[in-house]
Amino acid sequence: MLPATILLLSSEPVARSVIAEALTVAGHVVLATGDLGNAVKILGETPIDLLIVNPYIGNIPGHEAAKYLRDQNPPMSILELAGLPADDRVQVRAELEKFEIFPPPFPVAQLVEKVAAMLKQRASS
Repeated sequence: MLPATILLLSSEPVARSVIAEALTVAGHVVLATGDLGNAVKILGETPIDLLIVNPYIGNIPGHEAAKYLRDQNPPMSILELAGLPADDRVQVRAELEKFEIFPPPFPVAQLVEKVAAMLKQRASS
């Protein structure tokens, strides 16, 4: 698998740091921010393969931030670190928006595996 450029948008500094470190160790370029405005700036300067977003960026729902950012970079894949697996509405929303949902809590190694699987699928389509 080739290294990917990943935009990590998380308003939680500790989660952002841990996830960025794990994905960097896995060989990816990770551009991490907790601010939607900064994410827009990054997208304007750098092609992004994958956006990882948490449930809320400030008071903006993560899926709304992701849809806005996808409008800036349509080919980008999206992984939302949110959801209630038992709630069908979350899965329906994810399918409609072509997002993938990865519900916390999760071991960071599982997230790295999920990212690898998404990038592999992206490369084969």
